[in-house]
Amino acid sequence: MAAADFYGDVKERFKQFLSEFAVPGKTKGSKLHKYGTQLVGLAHREQTALYIDMDDVMAFDDDISQDILNNTLRFEKIMSDAVADLLPEYEQHEPANKDSLDVYIHHRLMLEANNRGSDEIRDPQNQYPPELLRRFEVYFKPPSNQKPLSIRQITADRIGTLVSVRGTVTRATEVKPAMTVATYTCDQCGSETYQPITGIQFNPIEMCPSKDCQTNKSGGRLHLQTRGSKFVKFQDIKIQEDSDQVPVGDTPRIMTLLCRGENTRQCQPGDHVNVTGVFLPVQRQGFRAMLGGLMSDTFLQVHNMERIKRGFEETSLEPLSDDEAIALAGEPLFYDKLAASLAPEIYGHDDVKKALLLLLVGGVDRDTQGMKIRGNLNICLMGDPGVAKSQLLSYIDRIATRCQYTTGRGSTGVGLTAAVMKDPITGEMILEGGALVLADQGICCIDEFDKMNESDRTAIHEVMEQQTISIAKAGILTTLNARVSILAAANPAFGRYNLKKTVEQNIQLPAALLSRFDLLWLIRDKPDSNSDLRLAQHITYVHQHSTHPPREVDPLDPDLMKRYITSCKQKSPLIPESLTDYIVSTYVELRKNAREDPRNATFTSARNLLAVLRLSTALARLRFADVVEKEDIDEANRLMEMSKSSLLDDESSGPRVRPIDQIYSIIRELNKGSNTLKYDDARQRCIAKGFNNNQFVECVDEYERLNVWSVNAGRTKITFI
Repeated sequence: MAAADFYGDVKERFKQFLSEFAVPGKTKGSKLHKYGTQLVGLAHREQTALYIDMDDVMAFDDDISQDILNNTLRFEKIMSDAVADLLPEYEQHEPANKDSLDVYIHHRLMLEANNRGSDEIRDPQNQYPPELLRRFEVYFKPPSNQKPLSIRQITADRIGTLVSVRGTVTRATEVKPAMTVATYTCDQCGSETYQPITGIQFNPIEMCPSKDCQTNKSGGRLHLQTRGSKFVKFQDIKIQEDSDQVPVGDTPRIMTLLCRGENTRQCQPGDHVNVTGVFLPVQRQGFRAMLGGLMSDTFLQVHNMERIKRGFEETSLEPLSDDEAIALAGEPLFYDKLAASLAPEIYGHDDVKKALLLLLVGGVDRDTQGMKIRGNLNICLMGDPGVAKSQLLSYIDRIATRCQYTTGRGSTGVGLTAAVMKDPITGEMILEGGALVLADQGICCIDEFDKMNESDRTAIHEVMEQQTISIAKAGILTTLNARVSILAAANPAFGRYNLKKTVEQNIQLPAALLSRFDLLWLIRDKPDSNSDLRLAQHITYVHQHSTHPPREVDPLDPDLMKRYITSCKQKSPLIPESLTDYIVSTYVELRKNAREDPRNATFTSARNLLAVLRLSTALARLRFADVVEKEDIDEANRLMEMSKSSLLDDESSGPRVRPIDQIYSIIRELNKGSNTLKYDDARQRCIAKGFNNNQFVECVDEYERLNVWSVNAGRTKITFI
């Protein structure tokens, strides 16, 4: 009796909540009945799903909201009963769209009314189950203060509760019809029997349970009638833990999601989702239950699914405010400080770290009339053994918000793109996303890039430029998103860089692949007594104290770097028209130098121009600015020039030329046709060629002492003597 009273009281409270709960309307003093308008849509078949926001239930009755969170399935049934009782009050006209099951039930009700008297009670075994008559679904949205958990945090004590979990979709089956009510017809007495189905599997009823067959002992056999049965949309989804949730050395956990009705077709492989549902064990029947023993598989019955956008929703860190970000960006030499904070335990590689910093920030995507230009940067680090390439990749993997780390020899083309698997439930062929799909809108680090098979390496050509993966396998034709930045590390073809071989022979990567990398760095291990001494001192200090040596500027905290980089990604800087001519002229000169320089190792194409634009927008993002400036273009050109100069063999090209003399040659070439030259134009040209400001000032002062030129007092003009 107490249970019946509890059921009735909760049902009445739910009715009161659905009919009376209101939120402030658009006009002052007005109220909007949030769930009343949805009930009208349910009554007229204009909508199917009713989503109950737990924040609203908490505001209405906090005790009931806690009961719902702790025993969701029971209160979902009570809420469905309350909605079914209220729907006739909100029905203003007959539903316009009726399906075959409506016609079937209508005919059965008319036939029953004609054949039976009004006082005769229907056999309980043959009563219509409420699941057969209802045309709506009830789901609960999580409270706003409930943070999503990782898969490994959901344990046995959460069975039956409403939980939220975050992960990456690795597999999604096709949407199939799943039976929720099975209708049988007896071959002896003709009566119909209904069997509600709650799990994935069920044992069909074979013998007729009606009174006629039991009295006559006729042993009627039941036959399944699909026309009278009810089916709903069903989809099986697998999600995997995000890389930042997996402890070091552990394998990612996997969870099965069962989606029904309106929750299907909400995601595809590679999407990062927040899922709310009821954590339940799999109910096995028959022989499988005997084999299972005390162990039970679990799944999440989905109530709500949201796709995560790129940003702070993926991390547990608090976002930086605009004032904090602008204050950080306004610090002196903040760009150099950020770059030095990347892997401070690794000695040197300043320009490489700046390039990796821009890789983390990324450029801005451009999508104009169907033609998409990627904003993600692709970088290849190639160098001798022992120059910390893999350590740099590991650090990027740790600090990036979304990242996948893989090695060349352990990765196949299928493992990188997508694999065709056989679904254990339906037996059909389905797609399971690879590393590039799982790293969508993130970074994919590929170590030992040169060890990959050529057939596997060609699988990433499309990803690096079109940012998609086209699949045509086992009758599955589709295109998956792979909006990913690729950071590759490789050794030269002969293990170490061979000075007697050409650059093409040392690299041995196809030109079609090299041109897709925005920056290609060659890190050489050159013997030099001074640098070797500093490197050895650095390594021994790190080995002894497990931290980097003291510096002039302390590196930033990794969490602060994550927060700042994530804040920078929200910016979409534009390139002003005033810089168009300057960008075009620098690209034309780049092509001219590549054509005239016989030592040029890489092919210069329009992709290099796009790389400069991507680098410059990433630099503007790093300054937390909305407009690209000329200094950003100069720094992008300088990084391009430094990456190309790293591929040139300085030692085999004759005697070493001092940087001051090289700067003099650049200024002399810039001065063709006149005796005066703007000081800023010469400085920017030299910086774009890879030299720093101190070297430029030293060159100007030295040649001024030699009476080659003179500089005015304001240092605005250089006049040749």
